[in-house]
Amino acid sequence: MTGNQHHDMIARLAIEALRNGVPNREAVRELGCNQPHVEEQFIGKLDLEDRSASPRGMLVSGDFGTGKSHLLEHLEHVALSEGYVCSRVAISKETPLYDLGKVFASAMENGRIPNRGGRFIEELALAMNPESGEYRAFFDWVESAAFNGLLSLVFPACLRIYEQSSDFELNSDIESFWAGDRLQVARVKAGLKQIGEARTYQFRAPKVAELPPQRLRFALELIKGVGYRGWVVLLDEIELIGSYSILQRGRSYAEIARWMGLVPGDSYPGLIVVGAVTDDFASAIISPDGQKKDRDYVRARLEQSPKYDHLGVHAESGMNELELGCMALKTPGDDDVRATVETLRQLYRRAYGWEPPFQDAATGGAGYRARMRHKVRAAINEWDLMRLRPDHKPETQIETFTTSYEENAGLEQTSKDDSV
Repeated sequence: MTGNQHHDMIARLAIEALRNGVPNREAVRELGCNQPHVEEQFIGKLDLEDRSASPRGMLVSGDFGTGKSHLLEHLEHVALSEGYVCSRVAISKETPLYDLGKVFASAMENGRIPNRGGRFIEELALAMNPESGEYRAFFDWVESAAFNGLLSLVFPACLRIYEQSSDFELNSDIESFWAGDRLQVARVKAGLKQIGEARTYQFRAPKVAELPPQRLRFALELIKGVGYRGWVVLLDEIELIGSYSILQRGRSYAEIARWMGLVPGDSYPGLIVVGAVTDDFASAIISPDGQKKDRDYVRARLEQSPKYDHLGVHAESGMNELELGCMALKTPGDDDVRATVETLRQLYRRAYGWEPPFQDAATGGAGYRARMRHKVRAAINEWDLMRLRPDHKPETQIETFTTSYEENAGLEQTSKDDSV
């Protein structure tokens, strides 16, 4: 494939993604980002030397179709170029925000590393160098954290096995455990016996509920221990909280507080989180004037539950951040729309070798019923029809999307087997 053919293929991949309303890396690289105030604050967090001294999270809000996912994709590029690893997590039915274990597993599954393309945890493990000062500091941290009760002893035990064992299958299972999968305690103890360390690490299986925050801390320190500056986690579609039950919403708000660095004593230095949410979420769900009035009811409901009563104050912090701490995305004006659609026109020309006509795309700006997403998809669809059917004059109709906050509580599962 020649250089020109490669660029044409990249252009076509970008157009295909935009046609489906899901900007990929190529599309974001071509179109850029028109939210400089958000990018500036994000870069400021990346550049902080002492990240534990200030909240490491930020929330952005915008209407459907205003470019939240596009922005997150752009911030991922920025983070990778600055020496961070990065994970994008779309909150969904399979990845509910209130379940840290599932969010963590998704972050590990979708992690990206600068200039590496393999499986996230495997690439991190391959980068471990027991002779480096950074790795020795990481190992010492793991040992100290286990001694002080911040981590289960299973973590230094697995790390010691991984360093010394030649059992490829066991080491692969340990990698998967670090990434969120289960691991039989008996296998760990057998591995310790193989390397002569059975007496050094004597432990019982930790409670399943204790493992997600421990895995998060361990993975973050591992990332720094192999030479990266930290971990950027991008949380998309946070508004899905609105479809949860009241207890699940409360737990989700508490998780927002955790990710935003607002829980006293719960520190994750080097973790930077950006979350995206619809701009009507706080008024519709949290406000006393909204549909569900969570400001009035959530904390009290959590504090009535023996299992979750300790989360009430953290849920309050999470709600405060969603109500008061979101950075509003700038609504693109006519000039922004014109520039974007003209860039898109040139991209389409490269992709298909066909000269698309100019579009009067700026009429009505990019606000209600004329959002940037609508402008982009309408232009692509019309060019498609004109290219394939030159005698046809297309007309685009737009239907407004409204976020639904109907409750659809998921099922929670617990496990009692002897695995971690």
